Parts: sequence; C-alpha cells; structure tokens
Amino acid sequence: MAGNAEEREVYFEFVALGNVVRVSAICTVTGVEVQVIGPTGAARRDLERLALRKLERRLAETKAPPLPAAGGKGFTV
Repeated sequence: MAGNAEEREVYFEFVALGNVVRVSAICTVTGVEVQVIGPTGAARRDLERLALRKLERRLAETKAPPLPAAGGKGFTV
C-alpha cells in the first residue's frame, strides 16, 4: 500500500439533500470512501467527526495504516 499514515489526508464532501446532509469522507491514500447522513441542523464538525470515525473503522477492517492524529490541518471546499 502506498504512503504511510503521516502522508494520509481525508477529504470531506457535504451535500444537502432536502432536510438532511450527506457527508462523504475519502482517504487520499487508499481511496476508501464512507458516507454518513445527518440532519441539516447538526453541527458541521459533528458530522465530519462521525464520518471520520466511520472511515477509521473501515480502514481498520481493511488493515490499512491508521490515520494521523487530528492536527487541525485541512480546509473546507
């Protein structure tokens, strides 16, 4: 598998669908993608954290290297 945990980034995509928001979290190293759905009134950070935890669980199932600790890096598109 290419790259180690320190090189890994996660992209988040937020899509409003009526009264819910679909959040996708995509690992840049493995290409693994997960999605969660939450209410539009939920805090953006809470939905992001939920999607990240789901991605971490999926990566653990596939035995991919763990994600680096949150350091506040990244940006919202």
